[in-house]
Parts: sequence; structure tokens; C-alpha cells
Amino acid sequence: MCNIHGCQIQIFYTDVFTFSRFLNHSSTHYVIIHLSSGETVGSSNMEDDVSLKFRQQLLLIDENLVAEDVAALKFLCTDLLPFKKLESVKSAVDIFQLLMAEDYLNEEDTFLLAELLYRIKCHSLLRKLGYTKEKVQERLHEKGRVSPYRQMLYELSENITNEMLKDIIFLLQNCLPKRRMTLSALELLILLEKQGLLSQNNVQMLEEVCMKVSPDLLETINCYTRAKVSLPQQENTLPVKESSLSHTGDIRVFTSPQETSIKSVSSCINDNKAANLTQGFSEMNLELPGEFSNVENESKKMTSYKMDGPRRGFCLVINNVNFDRSLQKRKGSCKDAGELKRVFTWLGLDVRTYTDLTSQEIKDLMRTWQHLQYHKDSDCFICCILSHGESGAIYGKDEELVSIRMIMSHFTAKQCPQLAEKPKLFFIQACQGKEIQCPVYVEADAQIPDLSSMQQSISPSESIPEEADFLLGMATIDGYVSFRHVQQGTWYIQALCSKLQLLVPRGEDILSILTEVNEDVGRRVDRLGTKKQMPQPAYTLRRKFIFPIPRDPPPSQQH
Repeated sequence: MCNIHGCQIQIFYTDVFTFSRFLNHSSTHYVIIHLSSGETVGSSNMEDDVSLKFRQQLLLIDENLVAEDVAALKFLCTDLLPFKKLESVKSAVDIFQLLMAEDYLNEEDTFLLAELLYRIKCHSLLRKLGYTKEKVQERLHEKGRVSPYRQMLYELSENITNEMLKDIIFLLQNCLPKRRMTLSALELLILLEKQGLLSQNNVQMLEEVCMKVSPDLLETINCYTRAKVSLPQQENTLPVKESSLSHTGDIRVFTSPQETSIKSVSSCINDNKAANLTQGFSEMNLELPGEFSNVENESKKMTSYKMDGPRRGFCLVINNVNFDRSLQKRKGSCKDAGELKRVFTWLGLDVRTYTDLTSQEIKDLMRTWQHLQYHKDSDCFICCILSHGESGAIYGKDEELVSIRMIMSHFTAKQCPQLAEKPKLFFIQACQGKEIQCPVYVEADAQIPDLSSMQQSISPSESIPEEADFLLGMATIDGYVSFRHVQQGTWYIQALCSKLQLLVPRGEDILSILTEVNEDVGRRVDRLGTKKQMPQPAYTLRRKFIFPIPRDPPPSQQH
């Protein structure tokens, strides 16, 4: 029994926060309640004074948080607190009590709460804990507890508008409970986690839907995945089923800014865009896995190709600029060839450049390099071809087509045993269709449409051998032109060289780099703002291909 402002109050049981709320709204602050005895004592006990002041500060913070803030705090604590207990949270006070129960929060250490307030941008409330925004930033690296994965999801939710959220829920309707419900972005993410469709090692579905709804959202996910790749203990984060390591016919293709965006098209995403996107690949007889893989259930992790041999390998650059008859001169291509030589030399390869080769000379060159004995001491082999092209083929100087598949087939394990089980990378800068667009400073690497020789098309299904350890990077998808600036070079090759210089020093693998190339090229438009381009990598790689980080700075930083 106690007396406050003349009112007698019988206390059977309460918690400190509940009673502190009462105190906070009264003018009497010299009372401490000992719940164990129910007695009223003076404030002479210093420890009790500190404890009460701390709890009153928490109440002041709670009173300044709205429902959306509480939901954000709850979400950010998902990895720290038992999920069942979090489900019953109604207020920030509830979260504070759970944090104190788990010893994450007390009067001596309030940094986790400061971090949470910082994450949800309630910077003005930091002062109540004795912090400033700058002070929290300084200590995050040392004391931060919110995981990068949880940070990424929260940042993503902040950028999802109501319209985007509606589109995402529509795309995922087959994956969500049948009962109709109104979900916030945070609630949707939690639901996907509950169903095992989203985890710190599996963001494939998230990438897919973001690509369809708003590609700009992908940058947040990309930052997270790049950071994971750069950490040694998280190097092997790309899962593959055991069967895919031995299946030589598993050719994978992606054309969006994420490698998984085609591979992971599932029954959860059935809109027309997905159907249109996959239609072209089904015509190429390329295997498209029909469902998302659950990373946590995978028993095998992708390892890296060995890149520590006596020789890094050779890189061929075939640069066809001039043609014998009606094909236009490929102005700006020498810029590409020079940039490829500088970048791949920096990466440790022995670069050999060939200019204006006829179709027969290209075939002869492939046979010569096919039998090179030095391959046995090499880590890899790379071939870059810059020319005009058609579906599944490139033009020689004599304007005769050479099949891309035929070029690559010289380096299969049977034809070139010295390169068996070693990665073989081919980058093709050439059009893959008949459509052309020639603005003043942008030309298309394609033949003009009235030539009879263009009437024959070579199927892209012939482009890559159905054998392991190949990667084919095409400047554009089948049926479309690729663009070249007459002074600055092609969009694709310039993006490729730029991303190699940026991301190899970060330890990123080639598929992640090509994902960035896709995003770069996909964002470009011609000077009139009407023409776009999307590259198309296809691969049968069995492991990650990661270039060793060169000692010298990238060519772009050398003077």
C-alpha cells in the first residue's frame, strides 16, 4: 500500500514500466517501488535512482515512437529475440523489456537501443541515451549487432512504395497464404522468411521480384551480396546441386541485372513478363530450372577454379574493323581492343591481338591455339571477338559467317585436353539480329537489312558447347543489335572492362561481375533516349571463376 497525492494505491503486482508510466504523469518523482515487498522507500539509494531514471528515459523514447517505428524496431530485432515473443509485441516498451531480459539492454549499456534508433532514423531520440548520430556511427563497426542481412531488408522496405508493394504481392500470390490480408513491406519480408523463401544466404526470390517491379531496388540487394562475397568466410555462398556439377548439358543463361533472374523463375512468378522473358531461352533449348533452390538445404557449395598455376593463360582479341564489301567499318572498335588488352594484361594474361581476319583465318587461328602446349600450365583461356554478327555467328573480314559454337568447340576437353576442367571464357561483341539503329554517334554492329546473306540465321542454341567449364558473354540477346560509339567504343566491352577493374580487386567472381555489366549496359540509352541493349551471358561453369587480385592498380588508375 502506498500514498501518492493523497490516493491510496494497493499494489499486488506490476512491472516497473507500468508503474513508471504512472509516476511519469505525476509530479512526485521521489518514490521508488520495490516490487518484491510493495513498500515505499526514499530515494537515498543511488542505484535505485539510476534505475528509475533509466526506465523513465525509455518511457520518454517510447512516447515519441509511432506504430511504424515500433514495427521497424521489432523487425530489426528479429535475429536477436525469440520470434514467438516478438509476435506479441504491442509497443516499444515491450521490446525494451525483451531486450533487458536477454541482457541486450541495461543502464550501463544502451548502445543496442541507440543503434536501433539510428537505423530507423530517429536521431533526435539518441540524446536521451547520451548519444549523437556521429557517436553511434563511430562505434557501429565495433559494437553493432543488427546483421547486414537485416539492415539490407529494412533499407529495401523503406524504398518500396505502396504501388510497388501491391505489384510484389501480386507476383508472389501463389507463394502467400490464400487468405486475403493487408501486408506492410516488413510483414511481407517476415512472411517470406517464415516460409523459407528468404534467408541471409538465399535472396534469389527477392532479386527476381525486385527486378520485375523496380530494378532500382536491386542496388540495395547488390550491396549486400557484394559485401558477403568480399568476406573470406562467406566466399562459398553460391549453392549448386550435386547433379549440376556433373551434368555437362546444364547451360545457364541470364539477361537481367541478376544472374539468378532467369534461372530462378518459378511458379511463384507467373506474369506475362516472365513468360516473355523465358520464351526466347526455351527456343534455344537451354535448361531453365523451374523452382527456387533453398540454400539452407543444399549439401554442396560452389568452390572456385584453381588460379595459382605457372601461367594465368592466354587471351585472344580478334578485332575486325574493316570489311571487304557492304558491311560498315566498325569505328571505335580499336578503342575496345586496346582496353581489353590493357585490362586482361593487368589480370595476368598474355594478350594476343589479331586485326581484320577472314572467316577462314579465324578458323585457322582457332586450330592453332587449340593445339598449343602451353595451355597445360595455364589457369584459363579467354577469347574476345569484336565484329559484325548475326544470330549465333560472327562475320569475318570477307563477310562470311563463322559459327560461335564452332569457334568454341575447338577448346572442349576432347579437342583441347590441355584445357580440360579449366575455365574457358568467350566474349562476343557483335549483333545477334537484323534490326539496326544508326544515330549520329551510335552505330549498330549489324549488316544492313537488304543484303541477301542475312536471310540465313544461325540458332543461338548452337553457340555454346554442351560441356562443362565454358562461359559465353554475348553483347546482346538473340535477335537484337548491339551498340557502338564511334569514338568511345561499344557499350558492352567498355562496361566489361570497367567492371573488371572495379570488382576484381574486391574478390568478386565472374558471374557477379557480368551481373554488374548487365546492369550497366541495361541502364544505357542512345543520345536520343530511344534505344537500349541487354547483354546475355550463358555458361556451363562448375565453380566460381575468380581472378586473383593484381598487385598493380587497375589501368584506369595508372598514369
